[in-house]
Amino acid sequence: MHFDILTLFPRMFETPFEESIVHRAIEQGLVSVAIHNIRDFATDKHRVTDDTPYGGGGGMVMKPEPIFRAVESILGGDVAPSTPVILLSPQGRSFTQAVAWELAAHPRLVLICGRYEGVDDRVRCALANDEISIGDYVLTGGEIPAMVIVDAVTRLVPGVLGDPSAAAKDSHADSLLEHPQYTRPAVFRGHAVPEVLLSGNHAAVDLWRRRQALLRTYERRPDLLRAADLADEEQAFLESLRLESD
Repeated sequence: MHFDILTLFPRMFETPFEESIVHRAIEQGLVSVAIHNIRDFATDKHRVTDDTPYGGGGGMVMKPEPIFRAVESILGGDVAPSTPVILLSPQGRSFTQAVAWELAAHPRLVLICGRYEGVDDRVRCALANDEISIGDYVLTGGEIPAMVIVDAVTRLVPGVLGDPSAAAKDSHADSLLEHPQYTRPAVFRGHAVPEVLLSGNHAAVDLWRRRQALLRTYERRPDLLRAADLADEEQAFLESLRLESD
């Protein structure tokens, strides 16, 4: 998996990918990240990449020419729907675990980091083939969303996680929040680990974890349950929770 990130502030990426799982994935050759300074693709003496908006108003808008040149230079003849060219914008579709899996199926992603009042809309219409938001709020630029996407997608690249099934057990992997996790000591400040986790009964542990995932999702994110693929007994368990809360 290769990520191309287009930004006006490349120094923001100097350390985030030098730690933890993403760093190990890069070292192992499973993932590569290239940071491209959009200013390098401006043709004027001062490398200007923004201008005032047509129609008036405050702030500045990122110019289309340097962004088009950057993407076309990076991809060469590969500017095609098969390569996601993603504009990071608060107006894009919501980034979810399902979208992360979708993106992980591609060998290459191009991420365009917006800034200021936004990006000339011709970038969205004629260059980008996807537009993604990481949440219903506004950041100062697309750099942090780019980091989020790289991190989330990298975890799904085969071989990155030590346990091949780990990503499938994460929160949101199957529209449920993950069950509680515990480690030593068995009792800490009067709080004990649930007895079932110490029992050695793997079937009982699996059942407890599944029901705890259902319970947490029901209590904290019931909206997720609409997309969850649940067995009849799990539906019955949820119904018992609803009856208890009435």
